[in-house]
Amino acid sequence: MEVERVQALALGGIHDLPAHFIRPEHERPENSKAIEGVSVPVISLSQSRDVLVKEIAEASSKWGFFAVKDHGVSPALIKRLQEVGEEFFGLAQEEKEKYANDPTKGKFEGYGTKMIKNKDQKLEWVDYYFHLMAPPAKVNHDVWPQNPPTYREVTEDYNKEVERLTDEILALLSEGLNLETNVLKTHMGGDEIEVEMKINMYPPCPRPELALGVEPHTDMSALTFLVPNDVPGLQVWMDGTWVAVDYVPDTLYIHIGDQIEVLSNGKYKSILHRSTVNKERTRMSWAVFCVPPGETVVGPLPELLDDQNPAKYMAKTFDDYRYRKINKLPQ
Repeated sequence: MEVERVQALALGGIHDLPAHFIRPEHERPENSKAIEGVSVPVISLSQSRDVLVKEIAEASSKWGFFAVKDHGVSPALIKRLQEVGEEFFGLAQEEKEKYANDPTKGKFEGYGTKMIKNKDQKLEWVDYYFHLMAPPAKVNHDVWPQNPPTYREVTEDYNKEVERLTDEILALLSEGLNLETNVLKTHMGGDEIEVEMKINMYPPCPRPELALGVEPHTDMSALTFLVPNDVPGLQVWMDGTWVAVDYVPDTLYIHIGDQIEVLSNGKYKSILHRSTVNKERTRMSWAVFCVPPGETVVGPLPELLDDQNPAKYMAKTFDDYRYRKINKLPQ
């Protein structure tokens, strides 16, 4: 199946933006400018436990988003992760196409670009690579890039760090709800929590003021760990306006996703965010989504509910939630 790749368009030196990438007027960055210079929460994981619980709970309630430093992931590993991703997208087009996915046939893992479903749908200025990293029983290494040869080793090393941090952040969020440390992880599927890698590649865009790399959305995950390169573009919705997120070296960005909002009965907020693009430079980001297994039923935690605090969300399997979210159906 022939798919128009955004990177190939950009490398072809186009000067005008194809109509299917031009956003509706109210969505265009030129008409919805982000505030610059606002500091998002940056939290050191080396602080005392009680301070950490308080700061992460506050950031997750107010923003649904924060950056962490002193997280224990070596800068060398993050650099290698970025290098192998950049190397893949630097391969010849025919080499990349060997890993093409096909969502129309239920094949979601691999190299992809969003396709038009109807004539009115606007596309995002991004190519991506998506695959599962955990649990081992669900990982298919055949859909991982074989080139560069170090991709698997580097990605598996990074996955170990993400799984460690997932346990740590879920424990802190549980304690922030005055619950036992393991409650959120248990309700997320315990050791069967799925970890998904998505490398986003946003090439230079001829008219960045008219396009978006990723349209406004909340993540359907529980947590998302994000490593960007140094090209700005991430924006979060706060107090009725877009806020540009500054690049802070040696930090990891953490998004609260929909599943944590549901489990916390709205105490923690799933962050609405989008990505803009750049005229001169390529932006890349490495997003890791931590999600429950599909059959896991996710609903507000019973411990948080009483007559004064009724459930704000319906419990449903994550598979059902994902189907409704993708197809824009009410939850």
